[in-house]
Amino acid sequence: MTDNLYDGLCELASGERFDLLLSCRNVLIERILSSARPDSRLYDQEQDEWVCLLRGEAQLWIDGATRRLCAGDHCFIPAHTPHRVLATSSEPSCLWLAVHIRSVESD
Repeated sequence: MTDNLYDGLCELASGERFDLLLSCRNVLIERILSSARPDSRLYDQEQDEWVCLLRGEAQLWIDGATRRLCAGDHCFIPAHTPHRVLATSSEPSCLWLAVHIRSVESD
């Protein structure tokens, strides 16, 4: 079965939409669509996250530093690193691919 990252996208008035693409063992992959008014919630996640901006432009705050991203830019956010989305473009809207990696507990 083949799916397309760009299928089923619709414009949002505010916030983000999170679509789970895959959950396998300790990895979770999601597609995130951001409106021009994203949620500014502070994240402090228990898992590592690799995020890639597929479309649009965005500004992130990661542990005290502001990072500007353009389509194709990606970054790694280690577990328990505070971060938030500060701004996202409206034309085009931001589309992200996020890979969450949970730690594997040893026996």
